[in-house]
Amino acid sequence: MATSRVLGFLESRKNLTGAGCGLAGLVLTFTGVAGPYWPVVVAGLYGAGALLAPPERPAPPDFPSPSAQLEEIRADFVKLEAYLADIDLPPAAASALTGLTELLGALLAPGWVAEALAQDPEGVHAVSRTVRRDVPEAVDAFVRTRWWTRPTPGAEPPERHLERQLGLLKEEAEQLASALRDAEARRQESHTRYLEDRRQ
Repeated sequence: MATSRVLGFLESRKNLTGAGCGLAGLVLTFTGVAGPYWPVVVAGLYGAGALLAPPERPAPPDFPSPSAQLEEIRADFVKLEAYLADIDLPPAAASALTGLTELLGALLAPGWVAEALAQDPEGVHAVSRTVRRDVPEAVDAFVRTRWWTRPTPGAEPPERHLERQLGLLKEEAEQLASALRDAEARRQESHTRYLEDRRQ
């Protein structure tokens, strides 16, 4: 703790500016201008430099990196899969859910896709929202309402709503995957052009 404070002071603007002015005082001493009062001159210039130094910039907030955010989303995705494993869904809804979770798993799997996703804050937010809110809410709403609507003749079954919701979420995830694929293709084309231009 004390060592970090000392290092922080040594790297501070006040110390660096004061040290620069103190060096100027040493130059005056060696040129004979300061005379026998050179310690006072050097100390005075150091103090003046420290007082005139610009104020320290506040440190920027330490937000989690995109890769750390993806790690948190992966952990939440594992929790979501454990929750979904205990839910009994009709075949069509289960198929739609399987397609969506496979796509989300592919987006979150470590590799170039996740690296590309980490560079897209809106994409990270979309995946986070899907994993943490949209899918759990859709499935929970189905579980809560399916028993109440069974005795109601003519009502649209809740599994239809769930299938539509999961279909919309899958379309959104597919659009994100397509955008990431296009961005990677553009990056590759750009690198190819760079290599071609370098040969000329």
